Amino acid sequence: MKFLLVFDFDHTIIDENSDTWIVKCAPERKLPNGLRNSYQPGQWTEYMGRVFVYLGDNGVKEDEMKRTMTTIPFTAGMIDLLGFIGENKELFDCIIVSDSNTVFIDWILKAADFHMVFDEVFTNPAAFSSTGYLTVQHFHAHHCAKCPKNLCKRKVLKEFLDKQLERGVSYTQIVYIGDGGNDLCPVMFLKKNDIAMPRQGYTLEKKISQLAQSLSPVQCSVLVWSSAVDIMSYLKLLIKE
Repeated sequence: MKFLLVFDFDHTIIDENSDTWIVKCAPERKLPNGLRNSYQPGQWTEYMGRVFVYLGDNGVKEDEMKRTMTTIPFTAGMIDLLGFIGENKELFDCIIVSDSNTVFIDWILKAADFHMVFDEVFTNPAAFSSTGYLTVQHFHAHHCAKCPKNLCKRKVLKEFLDKQLERGVSYTQIVYIGDGGNDLCPVMFLKKNDIAMPRQGYTLEKKISQLAQSLSPVQCSVLVWSSAVDIMSYLKLLIKE
């Protein structure tokens, strides 16, 4: 009996968007209008690439970025929840599927000593160039019309489950914890026995309820959370069963 916990990162594990938090490193803690307005829908990764060039051009170094990123607050109750999962790793496999990047997530999880809680992190690969600039790439290519071109979370989840099956691992239930519009695609992939946990008041919750109103509800159960304590209460019930 094993459960798979799938977490988004921004506004789910941390209570902010890591990509917008990094702007605190910019001169006067803001971006020039031209750069800010250069974002085009579905091309967030390209936009962040330009932001990182701007920071690099302004002499913002890796250690300053790291110091800034590790001050991001975790969502209410999340530290307790991750501690609880860490104590029960024999029951839970735990992955992150996020549109952030490997450098930011790695810094934040390691600073709080939570990197051991997660079995795998699926996010956009990032690295510092020889000149000290942070660079970011697309996670993968896909053919899903619903998702941003750099990441379809459904594809990630499906490939992970297929790989686990090859290793002889299957899950009693998948619990998907997220907040954003790009979390809807993987939620629609979940089966009747699985559970989606959208964060209260965020886009994912709104999109799931719109589907229910248009009489094409998601197959899985839905449990809304506002604090990670709500998620922990559910997981405690799950392992009691």
